[in-house]
Amino acid sequence: MSTLRNKVQLIGNLGNTPEIINLESGKKLAKFSLATNESYKNAKGETVKETQWHNLVAWGKTVDIVSKYLQKGSEIAVEGKLVSRSYDDKNGNKKYVTEIVVNELLMLGNKA
Repeated sequence: MSTLRNKVQLIGNLGNTPEIINLESGKKLAKFSLATNESYKNAKGETVKETQWHNLVAWGKTVDIVSKYLQKGSEIAVEGKLVSRSYDDKNGNKKYVTEIVVNELLMLGNKA
């Protein structure tokens, strides 16, 4: 069980076209959002659809796949880990961000 300490698996659709960032170090980074949907019946018997949004980050060779094949609406499955970080915005306010760092990515749905 020690390998399951920080593991996230999600299937959903991209909410935006991935943003590819070239860092000064020469490394590349992809940032994008993923929507996951869940349906359930409420007390009145009505079906309720709930959408959760997740911030994803990819590094290394995964960036090449993301930039070449993924676009807004693409259906994917990802596996990664949760990472929380903080930073100070331009007004000096501390902001907190939770992201999923993608280790594995599988493209689902129809071929474009």
